[in-house]
Amino acid sequence: MSEAPEVKPPVVAAVVTPVRVIIGLCLVAPFVAMLWVGSYTKVDPAFIGIPFFYWYQMLWVLISTVLTMTAYQLWRRDQRSRETAKGGAAE
Repeated sequence: MSEAPEVKPPVVAAVVTPVRVIIGLCLVAPFVAMLWVGSYTKVDPAFIGIPFFYWYQMLWVLISTVLTMTAYQLWRRDQRSRETAKGGAAE
């Protein structure tokens, strides 16, 4: 007996847009900053008695929060615009 060929759904290519590049940069920046240890392995300048090594990392906790929130908002806006475009094209 012959087998019917498998019907696969069409593959939708991921579209790289400037907004998605910005989202990626927002999410990758904290990793790069923290993995580049040589940039912050020093004591000076101290901030209110806290060595640079520690306060730099704590500052990146706040920066990471802001960048993640920004990436999330950009993603939501991008998804809404895609849904609107898809809905408008179908009508």
